[in-house]
Amino acid sequence: MIVIDALTVRFGGVVPIDDMHLRMDVGVNGLIGPNGAGKTTFFNVMSGFVKPAEGTVTAFGDDLLALQHFRRVRWGLRRTFQTEQAVAELTVFENVLTVLEHSGFAASGRRAAVIDAVEFVGLGPLLNRSVGSLGAAERRLVEVARAVVGSPRLVLLDEPAAGLPDEETAALGEVIKQIPDRTGALTVLVDHDMELVGATCSHVAVLDFGHIIAHGPTREVLDDPNVMAAYLGTEEVEVEA
Repeated sequence: MIVIDALTVRFGGVVPIDDMHLRMDVGVNGLIGPNGAGKTTFFNVMSGFVKPAEGTVTAFGDDLLALQHFRRVRWGLRRTFQTEQAVAELTVFENVLTVLEHSGFAASGRRAAVIDAVEFVGLGPLLNRSVGSLGAAERRLVEVARAVVGSPRLVLLDEPAAGLPDEETAALGEVIKQIPDRTGALTVLVDHDMELVGATCSHVAVLDFGHIIAHGPTREVLDDPNVMAAYLGTEEVEVEA
């Protein structure tokens, strides 16, 4: 459903993405690799913050790179960032609502869409609480609610579990797994937590110095000796059936 062909990004003499070829189908797709591999740069290309030097990205038959960044939001692209973007002074409801203000989503349906997204991530009882009063895991769930509100087509999650303990990461993973079925959106997860990746992703791609060095079903990729040696150590990662 999304095809990346010969994608290349250059920052002067630095090439964080170099002739990247990848296909992602509907479901939760993992994108892993060491720091500096080009993962966030790839997300920035997808969301319009970085213009590639070469290559194409076709999403559901549309030329994504031909759309201005604000039109990608209206098209249905949503993303989270490594640093929290929710506004501490606003309520959970208000934070999620801001995503729809320039999305082209009908005003008459915005309240219901926001409540649906907040309830989906399990924060319904906290709808009118200020985000600044929430714990770290709850704030992360607000970010996910912002990413799934308003019928998205493509959801990009950039290290949503960063800093969370195992129990809260597992709960977040249960929410992430449901995004495609709940919204229909193709979801891409970038995270260094291999337990989370193994539990949520049907397919995984490994990015190293801007190149895809492995791609396929999660179990096969995480069992690849080269991937294990480079990024996972020697310990196997448990993948849910």
